[in-house]
Amino acid sequence: MSGSPDGQTYKVVAADWQVRGDGNRVANVQGLRAARAWENHRGMSGGSTMLAIRIHEVGGPEVMRLEEVELAPPGPGQAQVKHHAIGVNYLDIYYRSGVYPTPPSPFTPGNEGAGEVVAVGKGVTEFKVGDRVAYVTTLGSYAEARNVDVKHLVKLPKSIAYDAAAGMMLKGLTAQYLLRQTYKVREGDVILVHAAAGGVGQILCQWGKALGAHVIATVGSAEKAKIAKKCGAKHVINYNEEDFAARVGEITKGAKCHVVYDGVGKATFPGSLDCLRPFGTFVSYGSASGGIDAFNLAILGGKGSLFATRPTLFTFLADRERLTKMARDLFKVVASGEVKVAVSERAPLADAARIHTALAARQTTASIVLLP
Repeated sequence: MSGSPDGQTYKVVAADWQVRGDGNRVANVQGLRAARAWENHRGMSGGSTMLAIRIHEVGGPEVMRLEEVELAPPGPGQAQVKHHAIGVNYLDIYYRSGVYPTPPSPFTPGNEGAGEVVAVGKGVTEFKVGDRVAYVTTLGSYAEARNVDVKHLVKLPKSIAYDAAAGMMLKGLTAQYLLRQTYKVREGDVILVHAAAGGVGQILCQWGKALGAHVIATVGSAEKAKIAKKCGAKHVINYNEEDFAARVGEITKGAKCHVVYDGVGKATFPGSLDCLRPFGTFVSYGSASGGIDAFNLAILGGKGSLFATRPTLFTFLADRERLTKMARDLFKVVASGEVKVAVSERAPLADAARIHTALAARQTTASIVLLP
């Protein structure tokens, strides 16, 4: 048994796996839980135990292992949250594969979850046992429970289900800072949303429409085009069949867009710049197809004195007051019905590797949550 960089004491249970019909390994969850119950019965565990996904070395989906860990009581300024649902995001793949820096191994992936407070640490007054909460924070959410610094928690209204909350905290708050802070969308603005059938894209389309914007969306298939249309896009472009920049010019009669929200990256750049009118704003918030290579800033001047920015969610969330305001704004628009958070799949925690495989292949739409 040893310490862990994400604040947990971890212990590996004997490799207990089953092989599915498709040849992939899946954890024998019943076996792990039975072993945990037996150890607790014998008094061997020395603390509260749970199941969590652990990564001992970065790599493909197969590096994620379901293991038993011991969870310490919450420390000062922390609350212990029992997860009811765990959000899955493309960001998780970046950490799992080593694209983004990770803490020392082993670590538990995932930044997003929703559940109830089951214990609080010293000095915590804003939250109490039984509170419904949601969060986006540091790594560690792919687990049955975790300790969270309360500065990252927000109270969850009863009108929002746990699975919806887990599926929208990162994506919804991302949409909030894109639409309401990075470029403040106003009624009549023409906005272009890439990957519009994805989790963030669906929220951007719905919320953009609610703000009175004329939404143009790009997708990669006819099926995804239907999703984008349903989410409020007035025009949908399949960028696998059309030159999206040329089509934007046709749709807008040459006027082009006020802002482009691009979470795709390499595959849509520099075409995204050609979709902007003079003084337009290019917002790069993700790189699903690979990162954008360094480019000559003079290109922005030549294409109409454009603005380009690469914001990240965690910069916005670093301020507690800003976080609570963003969450209230998100919860309000969801409660109004103007934005609906679609959860396309609810998968067991043990299926994390399969979900990552589908997500990397861009075979998913909307939000996916893991259920502990």
